[in-house]
Amino acid sequence: MKNTNQKLWGGRFNQSVDEAANSFNSSLSFDKRLFYYDIKGSIAHAKMLGKQDIIPKEDAEKIVKGLEKILLDIQNGTLKIEGDAEDIHSFIESELTKRIGEAGKKLHTARSRNDQVALDFTMFVRDTVTQTQEKLLVLLQVLTDTASSHRDTIMPGFTHLQKAQPITLAHHILAYVEMFIRDYTRLEDWFNRINSPLGSGALAGTVYPIDRKFVAEELGFIKSYGVIGTTHNSLDAVSDRDFAVEFLSCASLIMMHLSRFCEEIILWANDAFSFIEIDDRYSTGSSIMPQKKNPDMAELIRGKTGRVYGSLIGTLTMLKGLPLAYNKDMQEDKEAVFDTADTVLACLDIFTKMFATLKFNSLNMLNSATGGYTNATDAADYLVKKGMPFREAHEVVGKMVLLAIDKKCNIQDLKITDIKKLSKIFDQDFYQAVKIQTSVSARNCIGGPAPEATAQHIECVKSFINFRLNNK
Repeated sequence: MKNTNQKLWGGRFNQSVDEAANSFNSSLSFDKRLFYYDIKGSIAHAKMLGKQDIIPKEDAEKIVKGLEKILLDIQNGTLKIEGDAEDIHSFIESELTKRIGEAGKKLHTARSRNDQVALDFTMFVRDTVTQTQEKLLVLLQVLTDTASSHRDTIMPGFTHLQKAQPITLAHHILAYVEMFIRDYTRLEDWFNRINSPLGSGALAGTVYPIDRKFVAEELGFIKSYGVIGTTHNSLDAVSDRDFAVEFLSCASLIMMHLSRFCEEIILWANDAFSFIEIDDRYSTGSSIMPQKKNPDMAELIRGKTGRVYGSLIGTLTMLKGLPLAYNKDMQEDKEAVFDTADTVLACLDIFTKMFATLKFNSLNMLNSATGGYTNATDAADYLVKKGMPFREAHEVVGKMVLLAIDKKCNIQDLKITDIKKLSKIFDQDFYQAVKIQTSVSARNCIGGPAPEATAQHIECVKSFINFRLNNK
């Protein structure tokens, strides 16, 4: 019995695909979200076919109008993407032929599903990258505004999660700003390697006189320096998923940075720190403990990071043993990228809103920085400035800390008579040198925590943001 299912390849087969195998093989349930890109790519392809006289111009016009109506009907809900079509490409072409007749069958001239899929997927990822950049810029603005308001808010810096040296809240926030700027510029760099694969055919191009640059220009594959981007090797073009892997890699780094920041927010909200209070709108309670206010949004972002990592590793593993060119294994790339796109965009959105509504307890931060001997390095630097070798100064201040521990006080609370027993170099000016405020303000080098240094850093970040906003 002749195969009658909605397939693009039925002519060679005498039997229909087994029902279970057909369901297993179908990607319509998830790749239907590519409908917009599939139709836009097909419209550009049809226009090119007519322009090049590969098909009659009137047929090309019918195809374009038919596709535009299908797009409108899908967007307004009149046309539901459902049925037994193998994928979104089969669904669209079948629907087109149903509506305009024989002309619809000419759409696939000079095209394979291989280069068609590669095009649709590339355009989807391209739009996702753009959306991710937009959300990163919003986050950077929120972080920078908060840093601007807290250039004088002193807090402890940590190493090994132990108090290390006093810094400012602005300095801490700006560390994450640097991470997210790197995330943004990595995505900028992603665009340098994106070209239109349409015209590559199944793997060996086509015998038709196509105009690949026309299609690429229609679909916006134009580099920042004005060059129209088309792929250079048909074999590579249909088997390449580097663009997807690069996005997943960039997304994994974004999630790692969000997760690290969430971990600190979770710690800061804990009663042991009490540095911040998370807004009620981004917290939840306990079903049994009435007093609880849980940082669930931050915890969820931290947890979803593993999900994005899984998509990256899964896609790399799927690709690692594939011979050229296209293999059906590559169908597994879509769900990983779709899920990552949804996850990263949602996490950026929620994190930005959560952070924008945080309340900072500046007094608790200062009190915490004052304790824990965070100014011990300043005490050593005091001795070095008076001529003592640093290694010797390090040992003297170590003994000073032991003395302060024994007396249950901070080093700035030790009496001058006690510290002079450790070294005759110590004098009354020691107490000014180890004040927490002095410790911070003295570190006024580029990249340091001093208010002046962070002010310069903030201006650099604002310039970065404004340049991107004004040059989209």
